[in-house]
Amino acid sequence: MKFLRIGAISLLLLGNFTSLHARPATKAVAPHLNTATLFQRISALAARAKPGALGVAVMDLSGGPVWAFHGARRFPMQSVFKAPLAAAVLARVDHGTLSLNKTVVLRRGDLHGGLIADKFQGDQETFTVRALLKAAVIDSDNTAADALLRVIGGPRSVTSYLQAHGLREIRVDRSEQMLARTIAGVPSSISLSADDDDAVRAVPAETRRRALTAYLRDPRDTATPIGAVQFLVALKRGKLLSPKSTAMLLQDMEDVRTGLKRLKAGLPAGARLAHKTGTSGIFEGLSAATNDIGLITLPNGQTLAVAVFLMASPAPEAQREAVLADVARAAVAAAR
Repeated sequence: MKFLRIGAISLLLLGNFTSLHARPATKAVAPHLNTATLFQRISALAARAKPGALGVAVMDLSGGPVWAFHGARRFPMQSVFKAPLAAAVLARVDHGTLSLNKTVVLRRGDLHGGLIADKFQGDQETFTVRALLKAAVIDSDNTAADALLRVIGGPRSVTSYLQAHGLREIRVDRSEQMLARTIAGVPSSISLSADDDDAVRAVPAETRRRALTAYLRDPRDTATPIGAVQFLVALKRGKLLSPKSTAMLLQDMEDVRTGLKRLKAGLPAGARLAHKTGTSGIFEGLSAATNDIGLITLPNGQTLAVAVFLMASPAPEAQREAVLADVARAAVAAAR
């Protein structure tokens, strides 16, 4: 019954999505990107990922357009949003309206998963903005991300910052805590805290099922693969931040400790990856999102921006992550 339910949810959510196909570019292709090879390999991976939905975008920064497979489709970001969040925070530092040394007091009611919550002592602790940035990007800490959102005025501040730089295909609408509530169908009458699991377990299965279906159809807190690559390219080219802040964020993204079996696992020896992952919880065997976006620098200095989103997949984690690793292998193969 669980398998049938998963299949039904996936088909309902995807609609005609799986009938769309990317086509090899025929004009102005990047000089070092073999789009025919990329199309062949990504098409095969998309078939392997079914009934999950795979979205991919790749760009060679030496020139040429973004190549994409289902690239204009919106996918839930999950923690991928923490990279644009970090950029929005650092932009305020660049403009002198925020200091990396500014202190932020967190209380027990602010905790929402992650290393900060795990190691929290007493009723309150104080963190610098820089420490919160590292925790949000490197460890994908939800508590840190929500604290940073409060510092800069909320999720809409991130979206406004991106739009001001012409990046209109990424939107941030809710905090991590509010997103968790929405996905699990936790009513507003029940408070969420560091012990979210208790509140989630109290929600009837049918309510959670409806909430998950609604979440996967919701345009809020989503990005398109093309939009994610455009963000990466703008960041790498110094269009979003000062040189110092750009270097800081890219270094934090290179130091990311999550998703080691995703894009990173598909890279050749000597390649570097600055990236940000995003991962949903599992309900009735269904993963809403398994994502990774990043800048791959090959040993020869060639840089690729790659975004991979896998939505509504019933596959085990190892199989989902293997698809993302194989996307990286396909991008590298197409770049040679």
